[in-house]
Amino acid sequence: MAGQIIIDLFTTLDGVQQAPGGPEEDPEGGFRFGGWQAPLMDEAEGEQVESGVKTMDALLLGRRTYDIFAAYWPQYADGPSDGIAAVFNRIPKYVASRGTPDLPWAASHRVGADLAAEVSTLRERHSSIHVIGSVDFAQTLVREGFFDVLNLWVYPVVLGAGKRLFPNDGPPLGLTLLEPPVASERGCVLLKYGPGGLVETADMDEALRER
Repeated sequence: MAGQIIIDLFTTLDGVQQAPGGPEEDPEGGFRFGGWQAPLMDEAEGEQVESGVKTMDALLLGRRTYDIFAAYWPQYADGPSDGIAAVFNRIPKYVASRGTPDLPWAASHRVGADLAAEVSTLRERHSSIHVIGSVDFAQTLVREGFFDVLNLWVYPVVLGAGKRLFPNDGPPLGLTLLEPPVASERGCVLLKYGPGGLVETADMDEALRER
């Protein structure tokens, strides 16, 4: 069975995914709300995140997210997030980049220009390939249909400006809910979607009569 490409994104109610982890994570475009996720984290959400980490056997990252992770996770192998760090430090990391960057993190590899071929190879090599953050790269994967699961961790906060997976000029996309939503005490809701085909339209009155 082919491996799955799983996109994990922490998002606000208005669809912003930029810099959830810390104030200095990604100030691109004058973004002022880095670290918006931290005050809303709770135990139930943490358990869901750790459960996903335990099943992954590869990371597929955009260049900016790779640099952030490579500077952070090797330093915390024995810290409070050692379970996550141990997995991230051990498994292969695949990095999408237009250049030829230095990849100092152990088991790191550059993804080639032929994304379709690279995704096919990764699916043959691994069972659970996770894309975390990497919003610009995730946009490409979604646009090209190179994903199997989209995990959206939706938080009760609105930020206005910021990077989004679904830009205003993005293509229409139908999605299928794979599992019932899971909610945490602080209002985070995990929505797990798969590709759903074309976007359909209909007259509301006719749709109600057909029920």
